[in-house]
Amino acid sequence: MSLVKSDVLIIGSGVAGLSCAIKISENRPDLNITIVSKTHLTETNTSWAQGGVATVWDFEADSFDLHVADTLDAGDGLCDEKIVRIVVEEGHDRVKELIQWGADFSKSETGNYDLAKEGGHSRNRILHYKDVTGAEIQRALTAKVLTLPNIQLFEHYYAINLLTEHHLGKNVTRLTPGIRCFGAYIMDKENKDIETFLAKTTVLATGGAGQIYRNTTNPTVATGDGIAMFYRAKGHIANMEFIQFHPTALYNPSGEKPDFLVSEAVRGFGGILKTSDGKTFMEKYDDRLSLAPRDIVARAIDNEMKLRGEEFVLLDCTHLDKEKFYNHFPNIYDKCVSIGIDPMVDMIPVVPACHYTCGGILTDENGETSIGQLYAAGECTNTGLHGANRLASNSLLEGLVFGNRIAENISKTIDEINIQSGIPHWKNLGTTEPQEQILITQSIRELKDIMSYYVGIVRSDVRISRALDRLYLLYKETEMLYIENKLSPQLCELRNLITIGYLVTAAAGMRKESRGLHYTTDFPEKARFIENTYM
Repeated sequence: MSLVKSDVLIIGSGVAGLSCAIKISENRPDLNITIVSKTHLTETNTSWAQGGVATVWDFEADSFDLHVADTLDAGDGLCDEKIVRIVVEEGHDRVKELIQWGADFSKSETGNYDLAKEGGHSRNRILHYKDVTGAEIQRALTAKVLTLPNIQLFEHYYAINLLTEHHLGKNVTRLTPGIRCFGAYIMDKENKDIETFLAKTTVLATGGAGQIYRNTTNPTVATGDGIAMFYRAKGHIANMEFIQFHPTALYNPSGEKPDFLVSEAVRGFGGILKTSDGKTFMEKYDDRLSLAPRDIVARAIDNEMKLRGEEFVLLDCTHLDKEKFYNHFPNIYDKCVSIGIDPMVDMIPVVPACHYTCGGILTDENGETSIGQLYAAGECTNTGLHGANRLASNSLLEGLVFGNRIAENISKTIDEINIQSGIPHWKNLGTTEPQEQILITQSIRELKDIMSYYVGIVRSDVRISRALDRLYLLYKETEMLYIENKLSPQLCELRNLITIGYLVTAAAGMRKESRGLHYTTDFPEKARFIENTYM
């Protein structure tokens, strides 16, 4: 068993993790920084983001106050206004920094940035690179990281568990004060060896958990690993019931996974939602029509599909200028054409799909968690920015702002911390190689079905109760596999997915109201006295 020591361990290589590493490296070139990625450095949720990054850019037509107001409105009363202002006001400088690091954004014919508009935004403020913004940001950050000599990269390494006082023989519960993190057990996926990574301070930037649902725009790596590890380490989680379903994923009968995202920016560009007979329907649900916040649009589409007994609704772009549409959305256009749909002639069939995890690891304004020497940033967190529903294109901004804040905090405090000694090497409990992979793959299918049928866009107490019962059976079966078999990434992902499924379902059962992304038929009205669900 090998041992890897560094000053800073960053688990995850998306916008939050890489921007944090860059800023620490620039602030403190004397520190050794380790970045761990479960596959390729570039295979992240960030890479799949289409729409863009929201920030106030045109100060004559827009303002920080307007962006704050739009975010608070989307969050449906559960945002932390202090955090919203921090992200909105600091975000402008972070995006300028990103541009200095080499990120490119699309410009109009006048040479100014082509600011797009998406659902819930009152102004055009979305900087984008065509319809592959996330991939461009990932490219720029990766290129920058590769130039920094004090950053060490470990690709195809899978984080198993966080190291805390529990590994020194102490009984740790969720009420234990002063829990500290010393690093993590991490598997080399090539040889299945589990290595001990020790660090003075650790950052979780592990992304979301969309793979708990059958239909998701998230890549296969989005299995909620960071949230699940943190929960097992007795850290505090909040608001897991708020799972955002993107209203418009491409309906593809072939069953292609993940679901292809048709960016909200298409509706901002002029696309209109219609039923199969060509009639608009959003006027029945919100005055903002097709550009209402995502929770409203997703529920409206879900309701129309159920009322009509159909598998999709349509997004009409046939009235739009083809050249301008293609320049803005080349990836979407080409994808549609590849399955026989010309967006300039045919309306695009779309369905809601799981897109973003709005709750997660509870952090403060500096990204600090309830576990000492452990920070978290990005989609795995609950910072207070998103509340009950994320405003479109605020996620990349959040990753940049909190990546920077964590870097500033670590740079000032790390000299007071020593690397912990006495951590034992991993002991593999299992004694046999897994013989039947079907047990794992079938359990994952069952999990996705449970979450999709019972804890999806619309919920009820009966559905939630059934989901909890079935999740418990899966949990017991999987823990037996974990005890009897040697560890594999697939088994670890299954355990993490079941944990995430439980957290989402239990939190949904605790919230006796409908708010934002959580809609229950048993409590269709809001109850203003309910604030957050903590675990």
